[in-house]
This record gives sequence, structure tokens and C-alpha cells, in this order.
Amino acid sequence: MIERQKEIATLRALLRRHRIVGLIGARQVGKTTLARQLARTWPGRVEYVDLENPEDEARLVDPMLALKPLRGLVVLDEIQRIPNLFPLLRVLVDRPQRPARFLVLGSASPELLRQSAETLAGRIVYHEVGGFSLEEVGVAHQSRLWIRGGLPRSFLARSAAESHEWRQGFIRTFLERDLPQLGLRVNATTLRRFWTMLAHYHGQIWNASEFARSFGVADTTVRDYLDRLTSAMVVRQLSPWHENVAKRQVKSPKVYLADSGLLHTLLNLRTQTDVEAHPKVGASWEGWVLEQVVRRLNVDRQECFFWATHAGAELDLLVVRGRKRLGFEVKRTVAPGLTASMRQALLDLRLDWLDVIHAGDRTFALGDRVRALATSRLLDDLKQL
Repeated sequence: MIERQKEIATLRALLRRHRIVGLIGARQVGKTTLARQLARTWPGRVEYVDLENPEDEARLVDPMLALKPLRGLVVLDEIQRIPNLFPLLRVLVDRPQRPARFLVLGSASPELLRQSAETLAGRIVYHEVGGFSLEEVGVAHQSRLWIRGGLPRSFLARSAAESHEWRQGFIRTFLERDLPQLGLRVNATTLRRFWTMLAHYHGQIWNASEFARSFGVADTTVRDYLDRLTSAMVVRQLSPWHENVAKRQVKSPKVYLADSGLLHTLLNLRTQTDVEAHPKVGASWEGWVLEQVVRRLNVDRQECFFWATHAGAELDLLVVRGRKRLGFEVKRTVAPGLTASMRQALLDLRLDWLDVIHAGDRTFALGDRVRALATSRLLDDLKQL
């Protein structure tokens, strides 16, 4: 068991300021465990309702009768299973006495977001939780985290074989049960093929036409597949940054699988030796490092971009907050250097700082506002916004 103290502190602070907090994330990232850890330390009464439990679901046949008397912190797990609870929550939190506040948990589904947006505007704030991060497991376990991914049961498995077996089961269940619940009524075999194809495109620029030709469907259909997997938080789309510079810039997103462990399973890579011998090793490591940077900086995903021009200049990650701009390049090498593309990014994007994150053990300067940052020093040396 890994106590996720930073996440617990964030949730506690949000619940102090807001009457309803939505804890969202992909399946099996540990939302329920996190909520129970929070409940154990909550200073007051806690009521826990799991809507996947038939007994708890039966309690809510008349939801107003069941929820109105509750006091303190009320946790509603998998709330998207009963969407008509959202209008009721609005009534309950608008009561003059406000005797209860609510923590609602749900796998990221369009239904969950749509219902809450319609009925709880101004009353709910969301917090997205992912799998384990480097900050939570420690630098000593970075290779294990990269190979197995951050889903708790995968990372904590007793062996690499057991971890891979669990991920295979997760993928099957996710495709056959979870995605249909999110409204994607497509054959599981077709979706498995699409997700596997995305794994081979991990870290590349999205090309809807190429995917559509492979599947024999319209561009809009494969775009819908991509958006559904993104809504389910198993795929990340990194938006392109473009502004008025005298260069033709790429305007399609990059796609990454959100969890490196699922990426490796979809590519049928069982061990670290398998991963390091595969052509996608660089892209896998890049995606994993960028995810750790975003988590460590604690920035909104809408503040994160990549940049590329048709002439070949590019930047793996651009973080923009107000007038401040930080750039990140990821190189799977122990001896990174300053390239012409990096110089172009510094100039065109007016970067305050550029970190070249590498696989070595030392952090050192590469030039004015540029340094080589060792992955092993990421938690200590990463500049904060």
C-alpha cells in the first residue's frame, strides 16, 4: 500500500473550499482507495456509498430519502451509474444549513461530465487523479514504474509476469465492459486493433486519414474512437502550439498512451529487455518522462503543448502559464547536446528556460537558459512555475 499523501492533501483542501468535489480518473488508477484513505483521516462523520455495490444501489431507490439525512462527508463512488443524482445534489448543497459536502467518484465518462456541467455549474470542482507517479514511488523505482506503468495493481504485482497478466486482463475488461458504458458501441476486437495501432503511433502526430484508410471508415469515425479513449483517460492528446511566426507549423495533436505499462502490453513487451530492444523504446520513455514532468509541475493539461514546424524544428513539451514559458526536450542518452532545433525553439517561442531531460546521472548547463537535466534528479532539480 502506498499512501498518496499529496493527493489526499489536495482533496482535503478542495473539500474545505467547495461543497462538491469530483474525483475523476481512468479505471483502476486508485480512486476508491484514495477516497478511503481520505475518509480514514477526515475529522468528522463519513458516509460511503458504492454504487457498484447492489446493497448500496438499493438504498438509493428513493435517493432524496436516503441522502437528505446524511451529515459530514458523503462519498458517492461510481456516480455515473445513476446520473439522476446530479440534480438532487444541487438541491442538497443549496440547503441553507449545508449539513453535508460530497466527494463524487467516477471513471471519466462523457455522461459524468455532461450531467454535472448541466446541473452543478458553479457548485462542483474536479480533480483528476492518475496512476502512481515518480514522486510517489521514489526515484529508486523509476525503471519499474516505466516498464509496469502507474496503475497500482500493475506496479505492485509480485512479479513482472503477474503484472503483465493483470494488464492483459485490464485491457480485455476495459474494451468489453467499460467502453460500452461510456457510450462507445463498437466491437471489442475492432477497438483492440485501434488501440494497438495507437500504441505503434505513441508519440507521433495524429493522422486521421491514415487510420481511416486502415479501418475502412470515415475520418470522423476514427476521430470519435480517439476522443472516446481520451475521455476515458487511457490516451493523451498533446495539443500543438502555434502563433504568428514566419514558419509553417504543425496543427494536429500528438497522441500518447497515458500509461506506459498498458503501452508495453499492447506492444506485447513483457520485460525491460523486451522494451529496450523494441523500436518504440525512445517514444515510450519520452511519453513516460513527459507525464512525470507534467505531474511534478502540477500544471493543467490545457497549459501543455508541443511545437513543431514543417521545416523540422520541434519541442517535445511547452508549458505556458501566463507570460511564463518552459520548454522540455527528452533524449534517451547519457550525453545530450544543444541542437539547432533547440536554439530555434528558444528563439521563436521566447522560452524562459529549456530543460533537456536525459537518461544519465548528472545535471549540467548546456548554454544560456538551457541545461541537461538527469531523470534521476527530476524530483530535486525541476524548476517550478
